[in-house]
Amino acid sequence: MKILKELLYKVSLHAVSGATDRAINLVTADSRSCSEGALFVAINGVSVNGHQFIDAAIEKGVSAIICEQLPHSLKEGVTYIQTDNTRAALSKIASNWYDHPSSTIKVVGVTGTNGKTSVSTLLFETVRSLGYDAGLVSTIKICYGDEVFETTHTTPDPLVVQYHLAQMRDRGCTYCFMEVSSHGIDQERHLGIEFEGAVFTNLSHDHLDYHKTFAAYRDVKKRLFDQLETRSFALANADDKNAKYMLQNSKATSHFYGIKSVSDYKAQIIENQSTGMLIRIEDKELYTPLLGAFNASNLLAVYAVCSLLGLERDEVVVAMSALKPVEGRFNVVKGSNGVYAIVDFAHTPDALGNVFEAIAQLRTKNERLLTVLGCGGNRDRAKRPEMGKIASEQSDLVIFTSDNPRNEDPLEIIKQMNQGVSVELHKKILVQPDRFEAIKMAVTIAQPNDLLLIAGKGHEKYQEINGQRFDFDDLKIVKELLNA
Repeated sequence: MKILKELLYKVSLHAVSGATDRAINLVTADSRSCSEGALFVAINGVSVNGHQFIDAAIEKGVSAIICEQLPHSLKEGVTYIQTDNTRAALSKIASNWYDHPSSTIKVVGVTGTNGKTSVSTLLFETVRSLGYDAGLVSTIKICYGDEVFETTHTTPDPLVVQYHLAQMRDRGCTYCFMEVSSHGIDQERHLGIEFEGAVFTNLSHDHLDYHKTFAAYRDVKKRLFDQLETRSFALANADDKNAKYMLQNSKATSHFYGIKSVSDYKAQIIENQSTGMLIRIEDKELYTPLLGAFNASNLLAVYAVCSLLGLERDEVVVAMSALKPVEGRFNVVKGSNGVYAIVDFAHTPDALGNVFEAIAQLRTKNERLLTVLGCGGNRDRAKRPEMGKIASEQSDLVIFTSDNPRNEDPLEIIKQMNQGVSVELHKKILVQPDRFEAIKMAVTIAQPNDLLLIAGKGHEKYQEINGQRFDFDDLKIVKELLNA
């Protein structure tokens, strides 16, 4: 339980009607969960405006309302607080409710189009192997200690984030590594978190269904760095042309890492084999089972963050050498028939290109590369032809199929993917909208030593069709089919 005026710390207030010294026993943005003594925050969401449910919240006995527009009539006994941005208010109130957990944990945020999950997860695993208690908030899961929680958003609701940060604090975690998505930043879910530092991995075509333009998408990402404090560090991938722009005007201390570019932290791939890579980071050599230049970049980011956190660099390199591939990120499976399958989350043109580049470094050209690819429904349509083009150019055979079609017609999505395929390459394309049948088709066609790429879903354990989620695991399915 908290006193209302304590919860309003750092919240921008326009008007207050009613007492602020009253006790609050619940903070919520969902009118359905309201009860007596609650504080209801009316969020103007993407599809629903919480202001429409103020009366419903009052009927359930809430003590206070946070809103952007005051109702025409104010109910006696209820405190009304007007602010310019209820999303920002909720994030700050959530931090106040849980007594500012990030003030006692070194929280590092990771943002970018690709690599967020890999960098944050690899950081978590590295730091834990060095003997520190740490937490992770990622696309795949939230975890600390031996507890693992499923996530529905890359950057969860602020009340959820702050709850888990409070749990990490109470269990003695020193560090937390957190993916910070563009949606999360735009919806102010990250406010109220005191970041020790932030990492920018890269920027490419994605989420334009939401952000509309690439510039808007880029500038939302930049806000994370603009909001850092002087005591924080900002780390950016110098190999991405947006790196300097991202850190421009940030109050944090700026640092860069890169493989191709002049940077503070530098790495070089010495050997690239089918079983792993030998990398030189600064003056230290590291052998890792992770594959591809994109993973070398991810590992360099991990090394740079650990260094900026003050961890012993030699110990960090030893710990990194034991890291395993992140779930759904370039996971390799060999079937009993000699076919190699690679399951990867690549769902953007840039990520797909990186995967093909990594595969090219492993190929002898005596084997074929078969690709199973789909694009998500109700998402950025502009990237579909680009992904179709890349897959058709880099593969010997491509099966276009469904990803998560959601509420779109899978065949319409595939048609848009086909628009990027040149006339002479259409002979490489097969269409099977049923994803299971598409994977089965690829396994049936594949010959010993062929490579099979299944892209788009990676770690996901479901397929979303017409508002329903069905169990679906690319990795599990291809393992079973390869060894059938």
